Amino acid sequence: MGVNVEGYVHSVETGGAVDGPGLRFVVFLSGCHLRCLYCHNPDTWHLKDGKKTGVAHLLNEIMLYAHYLKRTGGGVTATGGEPLAQPEFVTALFQGCKAMGLHTALDTNGYLGESATPALLDATDLVMLDIKAFNPEVYKKLTGSDLEPTLRFAERLSEMGKPTWLRYVLVPGWTDDLASISDLAAYAAKLKMAKVEVLPFHKMGEPKWEAMGLPYALKDTQPPSAELVSHVKEIFVSHGLETV
Repeated sequence: MGVNVEGYVHSVETGGAVDGPGLRFVVFLSGCHLRCLYCHNPDTWHLKDGKKTGVAHLLNEIMLYAHYLKRTGGGVTATGGEPLAQPEFVTALFQGCKAMGLHTALDTNGYLGESATPALLDATDLVMLDIKAFNPEVYKKLTGSDLEPTLRFAERLSEMGKPTWLRYVLVPGWTDDLASISDLAAYAAKLKMAKVEVLPFHKMGEPKWEAMGLPYALKDTQPPSAELVSHVKEIFVSHGLETV
């Protein structure tokens, strides 16, 4: 383990403002086991979609921005794809970031939570956990995978006292059932999640699906209204949770 580790990096963003606190250096890793119907990065599903990259090379690039990131209260976020598809790479990356005094955030769907070793989580300051739906049947239809591994990971994080933000994509006709959202809010409150991000569904990924020759199942689905987004946030707030 260390700077000699290599992984598959799809792309990086040097001034991300929506992937954790402050301004972030965001690393988009390749590989994901879920097949979310609304995925806006289907071009990151497979490891081969990324470029083989050494951790040392990436850390050298991050170092150029380290002072700036610290000044904004930001840091480095690993996302994807699914970063836990490459746990050794994320561990080495985050350990290198911590050596620079940088805040680290892991944006994960939690399905591969068992791959998050103690060393990886020790180098992680914040987990942003995407729970796509709280109804197991809806979750299966929406992602092609089971919800249970993500909940096990959420509970493990809670037992550790690891700061965790819940990320919830609000998709009309799919994840807008208010009773299910209330159940999720109660669950998040029980686990003492630090914040909740309600993310309105958007169709920015649709052109990628078309370019890849993939059928986009949510072609006729529209983004949620501002009123619905506000109401869903109120549900989380009513359970004592802070929303972003």
